[in-house]
This record gives sequence, structure tokens and C-alpha cells, in this order.
Amino acid sequence: MKTLKQLVLCLTIISVATFSSCSTSDDGGDGGNAPSGLLVSKVDGKSFKSFELSSSATVSTAGPGKNLIIIATNSYGNAFSMTIFGYTGAGTYEFTGANVAITNIASYSETKVNLSNPQASTTELWQAPYSDALAGSVSIIEETDTKVIGTFSFKAKNVGGDNSIKTITEGSFNLKKQTS
Repeated sequence: MKTLKQLVLCLTIISVATFSSCSTSDDGGDGGNAPSGLLVSKVDGKSFKSFELSSSATVSTAGPGKNLIIIATNSYGNAFSMTIFGYTGAGTYEFTGANVAITNIASYSETKVNLSNPQASTTELWQAPYSDALAGSVSIIEETDTKVIGTFSFKAKNVGGDNSIKTITEGSFNLKKQTS
């Protein structure tokens, strides 16, 4: 009986030490739950999942600094686009209009295709930031030679239409990296 108690105590100590030493990330978040090659999120509570062939993260060195451009579309004609100016790698980048010199941009669009009259198809665009206030952020968790992994959330406004707000939550991506 004494041996059983010692075994249980030993297993408890090992379990506590193992689980308390693990964390999701040392930089404030995990990589989200996006499968390789995809971007996933919730748009006003509804699931969005991109199409792998039309989803990418491009690191551009054209201009005075590096920029990160994320584009992801799905088979329903909906799309995300995020541009991070002055990109420096892993870290958190805000979508705010408070700094006119560097305004990172995020957008979500929905295209409604009219099959009987394709010229009558419409696209609505919600963008962030839409004021000086903080609209959200994107966190780059990992960048390698072949991929960019991160999480994001933001609120975007349909500035060219009905001024409605879309709330983007639980966003994550694990995208193939391109350079230009």
C-alpha cells in the first residue's frame, strides 16, 4: 500500500510539472487552428475557410521596406486581404488609423454572382481601420522560408455602402509564403 501511494504521488508530481511547464506560445498566442495552406475565421459568427489555391502570404521588398500581403478567397466569392507595411517578422501589427504614416489595412469582401446576368454581380467591401480607433490586429507567430503562420481579429466597416460593421474573430492562417 505504501508503494502504491508513493507511485501515485510520483505520477502526480510528474504530471503537474509537465503540464505547468507547457504554454501555447511565448509571444502571446498560438498559431491558431488553420490547416496548412488555409485561412480560417468567423465573420459575424459564421465560419469562413479559404480555398488553398487562392490563399497566400507574400513578403514584398519593393519600396523602402518590407511589406506582408495576405490574400485568401473561398469558393463562394468571399475574400480577406491584409497588408502590413514595415513588416519585420514575427510580432503583432495593429489595424488603426491613428498613425497616418503607417496604416496597416485589413479588408473582407463578399461577391454575389448573378448567374443569369453576370454584369449585374455585386461586391461589397468592409475595411479596417475605418477611423482613428484601433480596429484589430494580426499576430505573426512564425515565418519560415516556405510559410507564414498567424492569428487575427478586427472590425471592418462597409465604407462604400451601407456603413454596416462586420466582426471578424477566431482568425488564423497557415499560408504558403511567396517573396517578390
